[in-house]
Amino acid sequence: GASAVRWAVPDEGAPAAGAAAEPAEPLAYAASHPELAEITDRQLARGKGPVFEVVATRRPLTADDVLAEARWAETTSDMLRRGVRCFTTTPHVNPPVLVTLTLYGLTPGCLDPDHALTSLLAAQGSAAVSNALQYDEVNRTATQLREAVESRAIVDQAKGILMHALGCDADQAFAEMRRISQTRHLKLTALAQRIVGGRGVS
Repeated sequence: GASAVRWAVPDEGAPAAGAAAEPAEPLAYAASHPELAEITDRQLARGKGPVFEVVATRRPLTADDVLAEARWAETTSDMLRRGVRCFTTTPHVNPPVLVTLTLYGLTPGCLDPDHALTSLLAAQGSAAVSNALQYDEVNRTATQLREAVESRAIVDQAKGILMHALGCDADQAFAEMRRISQTRHLKLTALAQRIVGGRGVS
């Protein structure tokens, strides 16, 4: 599953003498599942947790096993109660806003923050929430996030089929899918659906 938060980014110029830097302010959020929305809501209500660290540092953050994570005890407890065992949060800055996208996994270490597919999904989630200011827009964003997560699942299935058929590893299978989608002018998800459905790529 996934959740995203849209933040107002303050002016990053130097603050006046003696003044503290103004923190980023959460504007709206959306999630692909109600329980993930609860995790996000509780974290924002506390004003602390991994998503706040990502906003402060502008750097991705990953926990391969929430059960072994010593930081953010309240947030990790919320995650464990909802079956989340790992997560990765990525920032995407588009001044004057910043979007954080968090992907959640049900088994330890199942998310690879360096994998190209994760980066593509993060970019898709960032675009989906970049203009979410009103309640109905956030609801539409939640639908887009669900679709993004479903797209990841079908692409993963197709990748597994290619790995078996071509005798290659995951990165090579994904690269081949990207090549075919570009040469055939097919969206990656549409190509994956054809592969999983046994319809080939012609």
